[in-house]
Amino acid sequence: MEDLRSRHRGRPPWAQGDSPGTQEAERVGSPLLRLWETRRCSGAIPWPSTLVVTVFVLVGTAFAAKGQNRAPLDAIGCVLLLVGPALLLLRNRWPVVCVFGVATATLLYLAFGYAYGPVFVPLAVAVFAAVVSGHRSAAWWALGGFWVANLLLGHWLYRHLPPGDDGSAPWGRELAFAAWIVAVLAASELFRVRGEVLARARAERARAEQRRADEERLRIARELHDVLAHSISVINVQAGVGLALLDSDPEQARTALTTIKAASKEALGDVRQVLDRLRTPGTAPLAPAPGLDRLSELAEQAARAGLRVSVETEGKAVPLPPGTDLAAFRIVQEALTNVVRHSGSRVARVRIAYGEGRLVLRIDDDGPATGTDAGGSGNGLAGMRERAAALGGTIDAGQHDEGGFRVVADLPLRSRESGAIDGEAQ
Repeated sequence: MEDLRSRHRGRPPWAQGDSPGTQEAERVGSPLLRLWETRRCSGAIPWPSTLVVTVFVLVGTAFAAKGQNRAPLDAIGCVLLLVGPALLLLRNRWPVVCVFGVATATLLYLAFGYAYGPVFVPLAVAVFAAVVSGHRSAAWWALGGFWVANLLLGHWLYRHLPPGDDGSAPWGRELAFAAWIVAVLAASELFRVRGEVLARARAERARAEQRRADEERLRIARELHDVLAHSISVINVQAGVGLALLDSDPEQARTALTTIKAASKEALGDVRQVLDRLRTPGTAPLAPAPGLDRLSELAEQAARAGLRVSVETEGKAVPLPPGTDLAAFRIVQEALTNVVRHSGSRVARVRIAYGEGRLVLRIDDDGPATGTDAGGSGNGLAGMRERAAALGGTIDAGQHDEGGFRVVADLPLRSRESGAIDGEAQ
């Protein structure tokens, strides 16, 4: 937690800014801890509590002075008695100044021989404020120096200080005072440790929220890419065909425009469905998520772009988990989109192999690569790899021996993150 204190000196380590997990993390803290954090972070002058401490010190000292063989409380004594509580007003903004100032004022009060009493209460409050604010060394030095100076006053210097007839302080009282110092430091350190536990809980929840936000942002981007890429590629190709044949073959140009209209309508519907899910999270989608049972639709769309797709199945088909089914469909869709965009081949082959707990997809074209851009984003292969990796699978893509391009996806039928992927599919 030292890095937090170095960036925000004088602030408790659990008050270093808010995070998405703040409210949840604060529930693990005590009401006193939450109250201290609120007051501490606001930077407000803590005058109500300081006023209470001042009244308690004044009244308590007046009662405690009766029967003590100490110097009578005069104007100087009253001033020293008020200085300590008054310095507590600085404990939120300047805790180091506060703790050393209170220790000095209390020591001077004792050196003048005034009556014992609750004069040590402001010192305990100042030490507590310094420790929980991250200034542990200052608190320990101030309290340790005060204890040593008090020993000197009580056992060596008392002969030269008022009242003149005062004797050496009993060692039993010194032991009690030492126990009080240990108790104050222990309570302060316990409170500080509790605050750091709260800080770690908050930081961990903030990281978890950030991871979830990043994953959701990636999922949305991937889904929109997969929804739009194929249709936009078909539209791009058909628009080129329509422009080329507008004068020489108007009927063929009309067919291309009809294809563009159908592809754009489908793309708009898919985008609307994705946006509806984003606007109303947790509700059922208007249509089921696509799967391999819709490969025939992909083949028809590709055919409208001039690409003939053949589908071959190997092994016994088994029902796929929703997440795997969606990922397989999107991978095939993206692979065919890349053929339309970047390949001169007019034929693509899709092979689906069902194995023992695995699904292997292979999409081939005959090439060659055209080297042209059909409006793609360049994230197609990356998106396929992300989908496969989320399921615990792999993607292998590259040119094959016949000169075309091949995409091979190896997907487990039981994903590592099936809950998250299945939730995406729904």
